Amino acid sequence: MAERAISRFFREGGRPEGTPYSPISHLTITPHRATVELVVLGGFVEVWLAKEGHDGLVGINCLEKIQLSTPATLLGAMIAGVDVVLMGAGVPREIPRTLNDLAAGRIVHLPIDVDGADADRFTLDLDASDVVGPSLPTLTRPVFLAIVSAHVLAAFLARDEDIRPDGFVVEGPPAGGHNAPPRKSVIDEKGELLFGPRDEPDLAKIAALDMPFWLAGAAGTPTALREARAAGAHGVQVGTVFALSTDSGLVDDIRNALLDGIRDDSLHVRTDPLASPTGFPFKVAEIEGTISDRAIMVGRPRLCDLGFLRTPYLRPDDVVGYRCAAEPEHMYERKDGTAEDTIGRACVCNGLTASVGLGQTRKDGYRELPIVTLGSDTNAARQLLEIYPDGWTATQVVEWLVTT
Repeated sequence: MAERAISRFFREGGRPEGTPYSPISHLTITPHRATVELVVLGGFVEVWLAKEGHDGLVGINCLEKIQLSTPATLLGAMIAGVDVVLMGAGVPREIPRTLNDLAAGRIVHLPIDVDGADADRFTLDLDASDVVGPSLPTLTRPVFLAIVSAHVLAAFLARDEDIRPDGFVVEGPPAGGHNAPPRKSVIDEKGELLFGPRDEPDLAKIAALDMPFWLAGAAGTPTALREARAAGAHGVQVGTVFALSTDSGLVDDIRNALLDGIRDDSLHVRTDPLASPTGFPFKVAEIEGTISDRAIMVGRPRLCDLGFLRTPYLRPDDVVGYRCAAEPEHMYERKDGTAEDTIGRACVCNGLTASVGLGQTRKDGYRELPIVTLGSDTNAARQLLEIYPDGWTATQVVEWLVTT
């Protein structure tokens, strides 16, 4: 599989400046074998590289909203020996069964949400032994942690052995990336989605489930870690200070802009109710020259070429189609979408890719610009800047968290 990918995509000396990346087929319910192989390799490589040079645990975080890549990603990650799988941005009820099936060598039949179709009518099937062949090793089932924002969802997942995770990451509203929608939708005069006290998770009710849990969202300080443990949590999930570390892969100019904004208290991270085509609120760091600028976002030629966040829907001819609210408006409407749903949508796929220096260059010379996500609480980063004014590594973050 690696040889086929290298033969197809590797260029000696790198990609010449101004040359577009070669396209790949979109994910579908019935994907091309080459596409499946690339997803397997992607999951494998991420975990394999993360495991180099230490004997610690390595996890992989997937999104329930990106179902079409889930089985192949998990297969690749498990071949590399992933220790933990985390998943949020939806209700990940099928993941325990999927992990069990992969570990047992059974064919995976993952139900796919298709707009307009009955639940469980469509599945994405994956036979690991067919994809990998006789070299498929015995797979160890990783621990599965469901990312939740409310005790109600945690209780629902915990009540049934077939869908029960091994624990929870309990995520509060300040967390970066996609957020669970608030119970009551309130948007201020700047177009930012606001959260209230009712959106804070009830930790006592989650602790009463008697399952391991970790806290996320404004939890990335030594004090927050101690408070989490005192509340019954095993620990915390930390995002922002790792994203700002020199090991995260963020483009240097973006990292420096973020740190400068934290130093002079000018950085604003808004909860954008529209930016993500998934319909979930999305934290956007406001940085000059990025998609956070609405004028830049509106001026971007709308194009869905990566397609990771496309939504399957049932066409009038009873065939599954795919649409994205960030694609060209006329195409979205032609796929039975509404023009209203396209307003304010950003291409998160291309934007996040550009934020780590892998933005696409179009044949007409247009370069994809970044969209940057970060937690809205920068207290931990301020504390680290006092210790490491020129920036920090991921190792230094861990040492600070557990020894301070």
